[in-house]
Formats: sequence, structure tokens, C-alpha cells
Amino acid sequence: MDFNDSPAEAEFRTNARAWLDVNAGRDKERKAPRVDDTSLLGEGKVWQAKKAEVGYACITWPKEWGGGGGTPMEQVIFNEEEAKHGRGYGFFAIGLGMCVPTVMAFADNATKQRFVPAAVRGEEIWCQLFSEPSAGSDAAASRTRAMRAGDGSGDWILDGQKVWTSGAHYSDFGIVLVRTDPDVPKHSGLTMFWVDMKSPGVDIRPIHQASGESDFNEVYFTDVRVRDSQRLGEVGKGWNVALVTLMNERLAVGGGMGPNWSELLALAQGIPGVGGSSAAEDGGFRERLADWYVSAEGLRLTRYRAMTALSRGDTPGPESAIGKIVSARQMQEIGEEAMNRLDQYGIVGDEHERHLISAFQHNWFWGTALRIAGGTDEILKNIIAERVLGLPLDIRIDRDVAFKDIPRGV
Repeated sequence: MDFNDSPAEAEFRTNARAWLDVNAGRDKERKAPRVDDTSLLGEGKVWQAKKAEVGYACITWPKEWGGGGGTPMEQVIFNEEEAKHGRGYGFFAIGLGMCVPTVMAFADNATKQRFVPAAVRGEEIWCQLFSEPSAGSDAAASRTRAMRAGDGSGDWILDGQKVWTSGAHYSDFGIVLVRTDPDVPKHSGLTMFWVDMKSPGVDIRPIHQASGESDFNEVYFTDVRVRDSQRLGEVGKGWNVALVTLMNERLAVGGGMGPNWSELLALAQGIPGVGGSSAAEDGGFRERLADWYVSAEGLRLTRYRAMTALSRGDTPGPESAIGKIVSARQMQEIGEEAMNRLDQYGIVGDEHERHLISAFQHNWFWGTALRIAGGTDEILKNIIAERVLGLPLDIRIDRDVAFKDIPRGV
């Protein structure tokens, strides 16, 4: 592994720092921003447009689509420098990280011309409509259906329900995975479409979370008409399209956020522990802190390995799932430890404050969601077992069964 920037990467980092110093300012209080804080939506769109003007919005994308024509390492470097300025708006992450790359891979040229540059400039936001109440992380178990309209137009009529759809309430468009053939095994009867979230028959209902946020939604489709030209990929081949989206998703949600072990240590040094001494001197706390430090170092070195692969032109493999499993669990554990150490003061912080205590509280709540989003811990552990460790495949009793014959919940 090479932990140092190459001469070209060092020059890119210097230029990015200079541009950010002039244009971004610094806002340390945004260390753990509320994902659903739509009061920042306008500000986020302005910032996205400003980055797009100079090629920093989607650095690896071709310039013809509004990208920067750069390398994956340059994107990593810019992300690192941008994070120091507290400019990490989450409104565009799903669209630019998962949905629009799928559109670029499977849509016709006219569709790409219509949507890709506008998304890069932050003018339109996308969401991903995969999860369903009876399917969970098994995206191939989609029961939302699409049937041909009976008027000879070639259009499709969508009916069903999606759930846990992040950002649907402020999104303009979405990609949706639906069942178009229930008479074949579940991975074979799916088709992907893009859909206008303002279409008649689309009903978006935000889910109120324990953290006080509402960044997830239930989305209902009732007789929603979409044109056949909105189809992404072939009829019945939607699972292959979904795999492209899911591979990007697992990379996009691989990192943690918010305060880490070092900030927990700083917090503990300022609050009393057993016998009136600093909480940082408590033996149990020190043992847990050591565990989190070791995990954080492992994640840091795994990240360096992925960065080295990127710098060599390779694509990081399924081991990237390790980052999400470890970082999400650690985020939740560190938040819980901070709240326990703060005793009664850990539950009375103003939820709108951006200081350290509210950031720990936010992570305690959000860690639970992150362990589900983008594939549950169990799904990702299966991926690691099969594709990294080479263990036998998980038992699949529904592999050759027509979807209509699979009992619900299997």
C-alpha cells in the first residue's frame, strides 16, 4: 500500500484546498447534520451548482455529462478536503451515488441528456425505490407490480408500496424496481423504471423516527402510469440493473460519520467518573475505548487499501462491506457510551444543537438506521462469507420457484 499522494494527486489536493478555502468557508457545527433538514436544501443546491461549475461536483464522471473527467482518487481527495469545511450535504448522495449512475448505464441518450447534467448541478434530486414491507433487504422479493396498460399505448401501470425510501419527500425523480412477471423465479421477473415523483398516484408519507428526523418514507403507487421509454434495461432483466445500483450503494454508505473514539475520550476527560475522578480513568471505559481505537485503525488501513486499489485503476471488491458493518456498529456503541457517561445530561440536549453532545445523541439513534440501510448487517456478512472468505453459498429454497408460488415471508 502507498499512503502518500502521487505528485499529480498532491497537486490536485493543493488546488482543491485553495478553491475550498475561497469558496466553502468552515462550519464545524455540521459534523453530524440532520439528514432531513430541508431548510438547508436551497443552500445545498447552490453549493452543488458551484462545484459543478469547476468540475468538482462529480469528479469521475465524463465532462460531456457535467462531470470533472477525473480519477477515483481525486474524488476521494476532494471528499476528504470538503469534509473539513462541513459542506457535506446529504441531499444528492443517493441520486448521484446510485440512481443517476444507473440511468447513465441503461437509459437512452436523450434520457441521459435530459437528466444527468441537471442532477450534477443539483437542480433535480433522485431517490431509490427498492425496499418493501414484506421484502426487507431482499430487494428481489419486490411485490410492487407493473402491468401493461390495456389501451395499446405500450405504457405501464404501477401499483404497490415501497418503504424506507430516503429523501422521497424532497426528490423530483426516482428509480423503482417492480414485478412484471410473477410466473418466473423472483430474480427473473423484475423490471426497472425511472418515475416522476410528482406523478398522479404517487403518495409519499414520511416516517417519524426515534431521533426526531423523518428522512425515510413510505411511498404508495396507485395506478401510476409510466411510459415504456421510462424503462431502464430489458423487461424482466431488472435484477441485473438493480445490481449496478446496489454495488454503488454499498460503496456510498461504507463510511461512518460524527464523533469518534477520540472525541469520546475528550468528552470523558471533562466529566466525573467513579469516585469523582475523570471518567476517562475508569477501567471499563478504557478497555472499550481501546477496542474502538483498534477497530478504527483497522478501518483506516482498509480504507487505505481501497484507495490504493483506486489509484492503480482497480475497483475495490466486496471487502468494502466490512467498512459499513464495523463503522455503523461502532457509531452506535460510541453514541451509547457517551450518553451513559453523561448520565442525566445525555438526554436533555437540544436536538437542534450542533454541538458535540447532540452529535453523540444523533449517532446513537442513526446507528440503528445505518445498520439496516444499504443492506443489513446479516446481508453484508453473507456477502463477506461467500465472496471474501469463499464459504459455501447460503441455502436458497426459492431459487427455482415461480414468484407467485413463494409464500409470503420466505
